[in-house]
Amino acid sequence: MMSRTARGNWLHILVPFASALMFAACSNNGLSPLIGGAGTVNTAAVTTDTPLGGYNPLSEQPDPTAGARQIIEKPTLAEVIAPGPDLPEMAIGRPDAPVTIVQYASLTCPHCRAFHRDVFPQLKREYVDTGKVRYVLREFPIGKTSGTATIALRCAVPDKYFTLYGKFLEQQSSWVSQDVRLDAIFAVSQQVGMTRPEFDRCLENQAMIDGLKRVKDRGRTLGIIGTPNFFIQNQRVKSTLTMAEIRAKVDPLIGAGPAATANAAPAR
Repeated sequence: MMSRTARGNWLHILVPFASALMFAACSNNGLSPLIGGAGTVNTAAVTTDTPLGGYNPLSEQPDPTAGARQIIEKPTLAEVIAPGPDLPEMAIGRPDAPVTIVQYASLTCPHCRAFHRDVFPQLKREYVDTGKVRYVLREFPIGKTSGTATIALRCAVPDKYFTLYGKFLEQQSSWVSQDVRLDAIFAVSQQVGMTRPEFDRCLENQAMIDGLKRVKDRGRTLGIIGTPNFFIQNQRVKSTLTMAEIRAKVDPLIGAGPAATANAAPAR
């Protein structure tokens, strides 16, 4: 079981979700939840992060849970792609690919699930596998259930990380609830070979917990407000991406290098 100390620390990272996580997703500006089957993505929808006191990381008011926070409104490419100080960056694709896409994701987010199901396979085939894009996944857990699963995700062996990430998204209905269900989260984790003792030790790993907190805090500093949020180079996109949008944003940058972002369309 997670220790009192570990649970207390997560309260500063993962505040309670206002609705039933995957079953009634929050979205920016009161937009409707994601609807539709395979191939359908509501491009305006994100699951929003609502810390204690309704803090908006892009507002001028300080985060009451973390003191004053500086938000970089227009981060540079170097600021976006710089690796974090604690945990290794989880990425696929050529390290020297001409374009980097960074996704911030929460494991309980239905819009992240839809992107992973409907868009990511084609993004990987067309851009990552062909050496055009380096894809980076950064954790931005929303809610204690997502936070607990995220700790387990980071404890997977590195070559199983993306496999387990996919399983958590694909099997959301089996483990997501307003209460943290450790047995259900472990049932997904063990599908990549994780044992129960490994899982239980993972939840007590304070260094891991602190590192994940800094990943999320860094995301807020870069202006991330929910999931999925993206950076294409240093263009921030606060909505779910479609393949059409990816092509429109990435293709002009391929072959032009980082300098192309200076002339790119403004981020939204």
